[in-house]
Order: sequence, then structure tokens, then C-alpha cells
Amino acid sequence: MRLSVIGCGYLGAVHAAAMTELGHDVVGVDVDPAKVAALAEGRAPFHEPGLPELLERGVASGRLRFTTDVAEAAEARVHFLAVGTPQRPDGDGADLRFVDAAVEAIAPHLAPGSLLVGKSTVPVGTAARIAARLAEVAPDASLAWNPEFLREGLAVRDTLEPDRIVYGVPDPTDVRVESDVALLDEVYATPLATGTPRLVADYATAELVKVAANSFLATKISFINAMAEIAEATGADVTLLADAIGLDARIGRKFLNAGIGFGGGCLPKDIRAFAARAEELGVGVAVEFLRDIDAINLRRRERATSIVAEALGDRLAGAKIAVLGVAFKPDSDDIRDSPALDVSLRLRELGARVVATDPAAIPNARQRYPELEYADDADDAIRDAEAIVLVTEWAQYRALDPGRTSALASGRLIVDGRNVLDPVAWRAAGWTYRGMGRP
Repeated sequence: MRLSVIGCGYLGAVHAAAMTELGHDVVGVDVDPAKVAALAEGRAPFHEPGLPELLERGVASGRLRFTTDVAEAAEARVHFLAVGTPQRPDGDGADLRFVDAAVEAIAPHLAPGSLLVGKSTVPVGTAARIAARLAEVAPDASLAWNPEFLREGLAVRDTLEPDRIVYGVPDPTDVRVESDVALLDEVYATPLATGTPRLVADYATAELVKVAANSFLATKISFINAMAEIAEATGADVTLLADAIGLDARIGRKFLNAGIGFGGGCLPKDIRAFAARAEELGVGVAVEFLRDIDAINLRRRERATSIVAEALGDRLAGAKIAVLGVAFKPDSDDIRDSPALDVSLRLRELGARVVATDPAAIPNARQRYPELEYADDADDAIRDAEAIVLVTEWAQYRALDPGRTSALASGRLIVDGRNVLDPVAWRAAGWTYRGMGRP
């Protein structure tokens, strides 16, 4: 099938490449000429494991191409809308300017019988509004909403082998939507053939699926971080606490890892936008707890900073501190709302000489925060450091050898902001080990 993907940022580029891998002919459209040029050469403009290989194969086959001219998408039967919905600069709500602009751009090129499919994470009610607009400007085309559930670092696998597929349509009981559902079933024929669950819902439910899932995950993460605060006040070990309650099948162990909290371009802005939309609908009290979830999450960054400050005391000013990680999570170069960078900036404000390192995200961080000092190699960051703060759990940081690290650093304080190191091994090597919610 011929497909188009409107918007070739993180979501769109991955989706376009993956759809080609599933056998479709895909044209990706974006307004950024530099991004389009890189993608057209088979180069990923951001770090995502597995994506470069998909791009290279797709472009080489001739079935994947990229352009800045939306008119080149006209021959597609299905058009995926994959533009960003960042937080508004004047509030917590989602900024839908890019979504609306993309709809207006593609509308004149929608052929009769074609299907526009939203993948962007939007406030509930957006799909119905866009459908009303399409009825005015492209009445022979239809709209579906197909939320994405990508995890950065695993986005390729999540697209090729999703754990569920959701279609949002005007009315799931209306026989007139059967052709649209069949069209999407053809797009996703490969994962559906392997047994991937497929749900057909109304627009509002499909829009809520993504933000509800993110809100639940954020709640679970912040819950264990709230328990970390209690553990720190009582001498308990939050890691053992998580192991114990995680054995309860009703709770489960996943996402019960205390640390410095979540970040990135999805969870923080999605829970804020969800709360803002609920208030607009007059039901803000229903998700009022999300404000507390956000506050707990942000407090953990402050706590990591205070652990370093308390441990170093008067030696903090001017002390070299190695910060391991600047991306918000490993296997990504995404620095949006990164807890790692937040901690780095807080320590710098307290007078420390912060030297941050990361395997993938330094170019992005250096452009956004030039005031910080960066080291391309972890050894350079650690060398002569008074303290080490692990804030992004890259595999190479988890595997640090305490003895070898001792030969590089001048101090013996390590703050494990992700609770991924072995306290016994580090203490045995002469280090003062401090975790998050661990005695």
C-alpha cells in the first residue's frame, strides 16, 4: 500500500521506516529541509537503536523517500499524522498548532476514499474537531485515530511488534467505518497476523488510551519515589520494599524503580496536558492527583542534588563533580525535561564545577545548555572528580568497576540516582555510596 507520514520527527521517522519494513511504499513529509535531507540519505537525525538500519534498507529499496512537498503525498491511500504536540509556552495544555497546520496542508491532497490517521498524542476532543474540519475541506476523505505507544530506545520494536493496536473511529458500531478499519488492518497485516490485539474504539476513547497509560505509569513511578522519601526518613530500603510489593501479582515489579524520576518529551507534558484538558472539561478534580505526581517527580531531582551538597558540605563550591548521563533515559539522545540535566544545572548553581558526559546526547545538551562543561569520555569526566553522580542508567555506567574508578577520581563519593549499582561492591572499594531511598 502507498502511505504517507506527515511529520518526520521522532515518531514520524520511526513510523515511516517501520511501515516500509512491513512492505509498504512510504513518503515522509516534513517542513525541515535539513531533516528531510538526512533522512533521504538514510541517516537518522536522532539516536534510536535499529532505526539507521531500517532507514538504509528502506531508502535503498526505493520504497521509502522523504520530501518537503506535501503534494507528493497525494497518491497515498493512508496518511499518518505524526507531528509533535509540545506543551504550550503559556500553560500546561498541548500546543496543537502543528497538528492543525498539518491537517490544513494535507487536506487539499486527500483523494476520495483516502484515510487520514492521527498518531500524535492530543487532548481528548481533538479528533472530533479535526473530523468536522475535514468534512468542510475534504468531505470524501475520512479520519481515524491510531495512538502510538513507543518507548524511546525500543521504538523500532514497538512499531514492528506492538503490544496492542487501537483504532479510533467516529462510531465503532456504524457499518460505514468498516472500510476504514479494513484499510488499517491491511496496513498492520503483519503484526495482526502474529496475534497482536486490535481494539476499535470511538475517537475519545482512542485519544484517552495514550494519556491514560502515561498517567498510570507516571503514577507508579512517583508512588515508589514517594516511598523513597519515607524510606529516607525511616532508614528503610526502598529497593527491597519495591521487590516485596512487586511480588503481588496485582501490582507487579515493573516501573517500581525509585530514583530521580521520569523526564522526556512524553510523560511530563502528557500528564500536565491531561490535567489541563480535564479542567477545561470541568472534571479537573478527577485527575487532580496528577499535579501531586508531577510534584513528587520534580522533588527527586532536588533530593539528588541535596545528597551531594550534604555529603560535600563546604567542599562543594569549586569541586569537580562528574555527572554520568544527560539524556533523560538510556539508549536515547533526547534531553527534553531531562532529570540528569536538571541535577547538573542545580549543582552548578551551588558552585560546583560540573562535568557531564553521555554516550549519545552531548551534542544536543551542548547546544541547549552551553554553560555546562562536557566530556565525551566518561573517564575524562571522572578523572580528579570529588564526587560522581549517576543520573542516566546507560549500560556502561551500570558496569563501572569501583576499583578502576578509584584510580581516576580524587574523591570517594558516588550518588546512584537510579539505584542500579551494587552498594556492597562500591563500599568495599572504599566509596561512600548514596542511593535514592536506600540506607
